[in-house]
Amino acid sequence: MTVRRAAVLLLLLVPLLTPFLSATPASAHTDLVRSTPADGAELKRAPAQLTLVFDEPVALDDVRVVTTDGDRLPVSRLGEDGVRVALPRTGTGGTGGTGETAVTWSVVDEEDGHASSGRIAFAVLAPVTPDRGEEAAPALSPSVRKGLVAARWAGYLSLALFVGGLAFVALLWPRGAGVPRARTLLALAWVCGVLSTVASIGLQGAYVSFGGLRDALRPSSYADVLTTEPGVALAARGLLWVLAAVVLGALLQGGARTSRSPGWRVGALAVSLGLLRATGLNGHNSEGSEPTWAALADLFHLLGAALWTGGLAMLTLAVLPRRRAGELAEVVPGYSRLAAVSVSAIVGAGLVLAWQVVGSYDALLHTSYGRLLLVKTAVLGAVLLFAWSSRRWVRTRLDLAVLLRGDAATVRPFGYSVAAETGLVLVVLAVTSLLVTANPGR
Repeated sequence: MTVRRAAVLLLLLVPLLTPFLSATPASAHTDLVRSTPADGAELKRAPAQLTLVFDEPVALDDVRVVTTDGDRLPVSRLGEDGVRVALPRTGTGGTGGTGETAVTWSVVDEEDGHASSGRIAFAVLAPVTPDRGEEAAPALSPSVRKGLVAARWAGYLSLALFVGGLAFVALLWPRGAGVPRARTLLALAWVCGVLSTVASIGLQGAYVSFGGLRDALRPSSYADVLTTEPGVALAARGLLWVLAAVVLGALLQGGARTSRSPGWRVGALAVSLGLLRATGLNGHNSEGSEPTWAALADLFHLLGAALWTGGLAMLTLAVLPRRRAGELAEVVPGYSRLAAVSVSAIVGAGLVLAWQVVGSYDALLHTSYGRLLLVKTAVLGAVLLFAWSSRRWVRTRLDLAVLLRGDAATVRPFGYSVAAETGLVLVVLAVTSLLVTANPGR
């Protein structure tokens, strides 16, 4: 199957994927709009309840309100986007007398799983408001956040190596299905993909409960996450990795004959698109007014990145070390064309996603999300410079390398360029993992 035929097949599948693509779970993080009493208010009479109103509908199970002693307060429904909190009448932090009452609240966005929190304090007949600097809202554990970023980085890398590696073997190098290095790379990508998905579920549970790394190992953390929309997306990704084991097993067993089989290629394409879309479900791609187009752009963005990154890894670790003239002449020009198409998809879809999520130049320059996006763009620009160098080698030196039967000195500059390109792509994936956990520019 040529690259052109693969592109035609993808276009034919787009109408079938439209219902799946229209599922857009990620939205802006849930924020508190107002509270009654308001933070910092001074009251003459102790209130019996506190009301919290958020900027979007919330589920009661996703809202936690605790006193300064750590006691969780009961909450009840107040419309779709608000809750009533029954305040204690006595004890520390209570409202039975004069002084300050303080509570901390946290809410988990039921769609994208991100947690928000804050602190509300008000005084009852208190002439002087006590210093509140020592008390803070519940904070996310740095270890949990770093672990979640690492798990997502491993997930992105595994996805790229597996999907891109399968495409590389199916489209450009069918006999690579029998090469030990290529087989090992695909198997390791699958194992890491499964482990990163399982770890992400536990870490997500610890993240939304403001717990530590130990909480990521508790069965209750997994149970809590799997009842939410982000948890369902992670579970779907896990099931798709199970299906990917069937595709991988068939390839490892049948070798080159299987990689040329139309039935296997259709199955590999279906599993790959499912993995790409399930990964995008926990991102910020639906921020903005056109979530369906953003979901489609996210799919092509991930697909382009997978084809490019997985192909680079296959080229660096499996093809170039063999230095076989016939393979170089067959594989390298095809990958060069595929990489050019992939980069175009990455850039075009990335522009759509950037505008959809960030929304303005001011947000791009003055928010942490926007600055991370600029860092990603800068690193990607460096990657493209090495990619241009590799493409120039293919045009000017590949024929000589083939004539010299893969002479090491002739191939070495191309290998260095591809290796540098691969290393910088890993940095791009790391920045992407940080972007998923950062507040969007909007």
